[in-house]
Amino acid sequence: MPLFQQMRGDGREESWFSGPKVRIVRKEENKAIVSIQAWWRGTLVRRTLLHAALRAWIIQCWWKQKLVLLMENRRRVALDAFARQEWAVVKLQSWVRMWCIRLRYLRLLHAVRIIQVYWRWHSCHTRGFIQGHYDLKENQLNLQLEISLGSQACRVQQCIPLPIKE
Repeated sequence: MPLFQQMRGDGREESWFSGPKVRIVRKEENKAIVSIQAWWRGTLVRRTLLHAALRAWIIQCWWKQKLVLLMENRRRVALDAFARQEWAVVKLQSWVRMWCIRLRYLRLLHAVRIIQVYWRWHSCHTRGFIQGHYDLKENQLNLQLEISLGSQACRVQQCIPLPIKE
């Protein structure tokens, strides 16, 4: 019903601006009006629901993007932590290997020194050796030698004058 019209008790409409008009509302017309109003209200509700669904979909898309970024960051952090742990394990393994090899080297070095001492002692006592030192002073050479052959030893000490032209 328009804003400026009013129903009278006898079923006629009366306008405030013009004289009385007769309006008869039939049941079929009433049904058509109700169905048009229901369709329009349904359209409004569907439009509202569509807008709400679109807003929800936009929020869901945004949230999914945020979740993807969050998962990517978590994956990157986990990968970095794993890489750091792997690097630490590799470093520790190399240090342990180095320590084991160094111990083995020191044991071998000790064994070599023992063998060298015994070999030198044996070769000195069976073949003999010469040991000595010298001093060179202004015009003479002081020489001290020790020659050992087996169980015999001979010491020689000599001063040799050097011919220097003055």
